[in-house]
Amino acid sequence: DSSIGQSVGKAHEPLFWVGACTVACVLLWLLYRLLSGFRIWVLGNGSLLTPRLGKWAVVTGATDGIGKSYAEELARRGFALMLISRSQDKLDDVAKLLEEQYKVETKTIAVDFGKADIYGTIEEGLSGLEIGVLVNNVGVSYPYPEYYLHIPNLDNVSFITNMINVNMTSVCQVRSKGVILNISSASGMYPVPLLTVYSATKAFVDFFSRGLQEEYRRQGIIVQSVLPFFVATKMTRIRKPTLDKPTPDRYVQAEVTTVGLQSQTNGYFPHAVMVTILLQYTHTHTHTAKPVQQLVLLLENQLPLPPPLPSITSTWYCIYTSRTHTATTTSTYNSTSANQMHVAAITVSLPSQRCSSPSCCGVCVYLFVFVCSRAG
Repeated sequence: DSSIGQSVGKAHEPLFWVGACTVACVLLWLLYRLLSGFRIWVLGNGSLLTPRLGKWAVVTGATDGIGKSYAEELARRGFALMLISRSQDKLDDVAKLLEEQYKVETKTIAVDFGKADIYGTIEEGLSGLEIGVLVNNVGVSYPYPEYYLHIPNLDNVSFITNMINVNMTSVCQVRSKGVILNISSASGMYPVPLLTVYSATKAFVDFFSRGLQEEYRRQGIIVQSVLPFFVATKMTRIRKPTLDKPTPDRYVQAEVTTVGLQSQTNGYFPHAVMVTILLQYTHTHTHTAKPVQQLVLLLENQLPLPPPLPSITSTWYCIYTSRTHTATTTSTYNSTSANQMHVAAITVSLPSQRCSSPSCCGVCVYLFVFVCSRAG
């Protein structure tokens, strides 16, 4: 006993210093994260985004949603705008709005990014312009979540080819100097069942952007990968904005403040918090593959709906699925059921009330939180 006591006594001081160093390291790490967050989300002002980079800013997918909001924000900062999208009528309307409201010069190029032979036209339209900012925003998703083998027109791959051309090829072939903002999606950060192709193409955009940033940062070119969660746009079919599903204007105003501070960003503080929660659950509760399996079972209605999270604010969030049946006539199947996911905000006072906003731009982080909590 005395020898054990002596051994413990000898180890007491080294263990004390090991513990003290561990606590100090954790505190320093927390302080670093706090200061980094303060620098990005409080002090950030997007001061790099000025016409000193170049007179012109190019925005693809500029007629609706996030793309239109980027065009307005860059015009407000004094850039002349080159707007690229599919509809010439919509381009003309947005160009007129920018010219009247912000007194800036505008040009337009009407092309369909689903086609692969458009880049000569774009190059000709951009020739001679001093381009300082490029926003690669054009994108397309599924009309509703669906199994890969049940995607409409899968046999002739028209839908898949169009999605790859829009989400991937457009980012690869349209480049410039200065600042390049490639709009990916948070669904590219993790596997998303029933949105497999969309999720994979957005993961490509993220990895491609981060690789380019490392290759060209020494030349003074900033390439930022932007990974938003849900934003209230036509594409996501979310009609009513909330704190975690902001309007495009609110999202873009927050995102531009991170340019030059983050090479990979969610662009909006609540979205960054959602990522932190998701990473915490996937790292401490289960391997990433397990929540994905649980997610598929949930969408197939083979698991009961999980309970709502404890109320932190006046709103609880839950996920529910509704199953609709559509008849098809492809060579592989005659009919299939499509699970359409909905994100519902349920107030404490009205627990049965729900919205009808179908989600088609990736899976909300709350779904993963619920799945992980069940898996744990």
